[in-house]
Amino acid sequence: MTVLREAKTHLPGTPVIIITAFGTVENAVEAMREGAFDYILKPFSVSEIEVKVAKALEQKRILAENEYLKTTLSTHFGPLVGRGQTMQEIYKLILKVSPGNAPVLILGESGTGKELVAREIHKHSSRANHPFITVNSAALAEGLLESEMFGHEKGAFTGAIASKKGLVELADGGTLFLDEIGDLGLNLQAKMLRFLQEKEYKRVGGLPTLKVDVRVLTATHQDLQQKIATSQFRQDLYYRLNVISISLPPLRERLEDLPDLVHHFCRKYSEALHKTVQFPKEILDLMATYPWPGNIRELENVIERAVVLTEGPVVRPEDLPREIWQRPLQKDLPQRPDSIPSLLPDSTIPLDKRLEMLEQEIIKRTLEECQGNQSQAAKKLGLKRSSLQYKMQKYGLLSE
Repeated sequence: MTVLREAKTHLPGTPVIIITAFGTVENAVEAMREGAFDYILKPFSVSEIEVKVAKALEQKRILAENEYLKTTLSTHFGPLVGRGQTMQEIYKLILKVSPGNAPVLILGESGTGKELVAREIHKHSSRANHPFITVNSAALAEGLLESEMFGHEKGAFTGAIASKKGLVELADGGTLFLDEIGDLGLNLQAKMLRFLQEKEYKRVGGLPTLKVDVRVLTATHQDLQQKIATSQFRQDLYYRLNVISISLPPLRERLEDLPDLVHHFCRKYSEALHKTVQFPKEILDLMATYPWPGNIRELENVIERAVVLTEGPVVRPEDLPREIWQRPLQKDLPQRPDSIPSLLPDSTIPLDKRLEMLEQEIIKRTLEECQGNQSQAAKKLGLKRSSLQYKMQKYGLLSE
């Protein structure tokens, strides 16, 4: 039993089969209680051992698969990636709003994954087997956009040589996703309001009123309240669209998810290029110092570039865009006479280490200035409190 206990202590995932010539019921029960997979008495046949070993290996495979699925489910929600508290709350909200038909307004900067959220809402709804139609409100001039959305009749305008169904009609029974709704012109906003209220519309140049059954999801990176204040967006339309809202954080405010995102995209492009590539910790730390103005979209492009350009199995700083590893640093330093400028010219210290030391010092001194108040320090640094705590933990600045 001592050997069994040691094996389970040092190799907990390894199945152990006890073989003995002096077996008793008590010993068998104790062995199973201590974690043995099976208990075999001598004499035994080779075929019996083969069957027991095969079953033990199968159980190990199933447990490993379950552990992988558990980890994946905690970090992934469909195509969305992130195990941080903010993303976990968003996953829960998606599941809550999916079953109904209420309009959902998805807010967030460009590149944060607003369309992915819309697709997940559709996927988990009763409309999942019906069309998901996307309309980019910023892609076309207002006249063309109206025709694209609601369709037109033959002869409605020059070039309309045949009747055409609009995207609204094509989405019947499914979901209509209006991206960049903040770019919609006022004239089309009025028609959209009527459509949302009555679920009916007219084609351009048409007389009959048509009805459809669609769920409308919208997204924007703009401040619609500000646009309402400047009379660029209808307040009644805003209230109609904003029954439920989901706000996606920018990447710089969810840096705790950066390793999972990097791993996700690295695996995607490594498999596509038949390469084995890794992002070491020092590269992840370097990437965490960059503000990521393009958010997840920019990160994915950076990962793809690095996987393509790297000549070995490990990504180097020079495989990343220059703006990530060679940014001006002086403006980020506290304006104090002893603000460690000596780290900058010292070429004996690797770039990624210098960046790490600078960031650590800036955070440390900001916390001192704020007397340890994390909320104040996060605001002063332009970070979300959870992102500051992530960095504090990384640099050992969290008090026990």
